Amino acid sequence: MPDPIPVQPRQDSGAADMGSLVRLGREEPQPIPEPATQPFQEPVYPDLPDGYMPDQPA
Repeated sequence: MPDPIPVQPRQDSGAADMGSLVRLGREEPQPIPEPATQPFQEPVYPDLPDGYMPDQPA
């Protein structure tokens, strides 16, 4: 049986996922977000007027 032909690694940026791009050295690994310290905290709406409650009709 003949020896297999060695395959060269991909050298293009058309990889299908970020992991492949990181292995190719084209992208930096993405940061892993930190877990929430208070996951059930009330959301903050900075662009709404003071006193506005989203559950009440305007």
